[in-house]
Amino acid sequence: MNEDKKISKIRYNDEDLADFDQMINEKLEESRKQLVDLKVQLKELNNSGDENRAGTFDDGASNWQREHLSKLAARQQKFIRNLEYALIRIKNKTYGVCSVTGVLISKERLRLVPHATKTVEGKHNSQGKSKRKEKPKFFKE
Repeated sequence: MNEDKKISKIRYNDEDLADFDQMINEKLEESRKQLVDLKVQLKELNNSGDENRAGTFDDGASNWQREHLSKLAARQQKFIRNLEYALIRIKNKTYGVCSVTGVLISKERLRLVPHATKTVEGKHNSQGKSKRKEKPKFFKE
């Protein structure tokens, strides 16, 4: 019985996890629709008959727009993948536990960044450590 109380303090309860699961699934559905829209826009841009304007000023704008849409699509794919990983953590009942500090990530942070794996403090701690390991390029040994 003592262990059950310990477990409930180091992770979110099943009811909270179910709420997060629902929220993430809604975001995942919306994100997948946005990705489809981005891919449709990119396909339309690629099929827009740019060969008739070859060598014009509009080529640069079209290339920039293609590149921009491609970056947005890649970013959306990464977001979807991170949400899917969050769903796995929910099933494993490790969702919401900071990977650095081991404490619970606040519900407010998880609502804003549902795929978060670190508390704000944990994120700052992990970034600070990695920065300290690197020596400045101008540093001579």
